[in-house]
Amino acid sequence: MNKIEGIIRPEKLDTVKNALAAAGLVGINVVQVTGRGAQQGITAGGPRGVGSYVVDMLPKTKLELVVRDEDTQKAIDTIIGSARTGDIGDGKIFVIPVSNAIRVRTGEEGDEAL
Repeated sequence: MNKIEGIIRPEKLDTVKNALAAAGLVGINVVQVTGRGAQQGITAGGPRGVGSYVVDMLPKTKLELVVRDEDTQKAIDTIIGSARTGDIGDGKIFVIPVSNAIRVRTGEEGDEAL
């Protein structure tokens, strides 16, 4: 099993969520975060006469899902295909090995718990 963490543009959440569901990957957690990467923020114009300022922590959305090993690449491809705009700031995906998962209700473990 792997945990997929995807950092995406907030406006892409519905598109990515729907694409994951269509791919059969429905278990997902979503967290609103702020951060920066290669984009290093944006420069915005201030009120007249004040000048510009830099916003270096931008709003992003973090997706978290745990998938079977055989679904890992499908999850990655789905997120990329539905989140990509081609512009800087599209996000990142991290893949983290998961040693076990336990369904609290039944006690099932491993892939059965997903």
